[in-house]
Amino acid sequence: MKIFLIITLFIIFLVLLCSYLAYLKAFHNSRGKKKDTSVLPDGEQYKKVTSFTDGLRAEMEALECEKIYIKSRSGLKLAARYYHVCDGAPLHIQFHGYRGSALNDFCGGNKLAREFGHNTLVIDQRAHGESEGHTISFGIKERLDCIDWVNYAVERFGSDIKIFLSGVSMGATTVLMASGEVLPPNVVGVIADCPYSSPKEIILKVCGDIGLPPKLSFPFAYLGALIFGHFNLTECSAVDAARRSKIPILLVHGEDDDFVPCEMSRRIAAANPEKITFETFPLAGHGLSFVADSERYVKILGDFIHRVI
Repeated sequence: MKIFLIITLFIIFLVLLCSYLAYLKAFHNSRGKKKDTSVLPDGEQYKKVTSFTDGLRAEMEALECEKIYIKSRSGLKLAARYYHVCDGAPLHIQFHGYRGSALNDFCGGNKLAREFGHNTLVIDQRAHGESEGHTISFGIKERLDCIDWVNYAVERFGSDIKIFLSGVSMGATTVLMASGEVLPPNVVGVIADCPYSSPKEIILKVCGDIGLPPKLSFPFAYLGALIFGHFNLTECSAVDAARRSKIPILLVHGEDDDFVPCEMSRRIAAANPEKITFETFPLAGHGLSFVADSERYVKILGDFIHRVI
């Protein structure tokens, strides 16, 4: 009996240890180790566009902006930059990707919104940039932060403000999952660039990429998120949220995306074809559709914005 108890406790210890390590690897982002926002991800696809994105980022950094802070419903101080173009213009609320930054991920998207004459609110997602928190929840909690930012915008800019929710990668999944919640009628459109279909599916995919058995590894990631991150990885998905959404959605994905497969966006688009406009870019890597074909990207975005407004 004693040996059985010892073995049981040892197994529990191993499970907890593996779950904690999974939490640290996938979900924890130390505020003391924030990466240089000027650094793009590794890979040949990004090396080819460094000079292009450097110029866009420098342009965005040079702009005057207002630093804004709100409290999330979970008590975190969240940060954003507000770029004003025109009084009464539509507002784009923009969400960057996993371990990304507003300046890197939205230096292009922010420029486009400004050129359309729209104002922008560029978010530091929780556990990134100047926003508080240590846990990245793959869009689960971030979707609620998104709603908090929408409520802030309506309160500040008035009940007639038109709002677009825009995101790249994890930010795209964030805004898609928010679109399935109850939102003010001010939100007139969602722009999602290379989202993953659900937190579970992207974790399974990445586990396979790094040589771990996906189905054996996911339970540890699930427990790590639940026990140490205090969120449920299977609570919601972009596919389910898109199916419920009553908001027009522009969905964009690069067909050469080797991080988040384009097939994930195809499943999202199929969930609600009446509300979703789906466009792919044949030679584009992850988050690089605008870089791959700027002229076509601008036209697609402009057509969508003008149609929903």
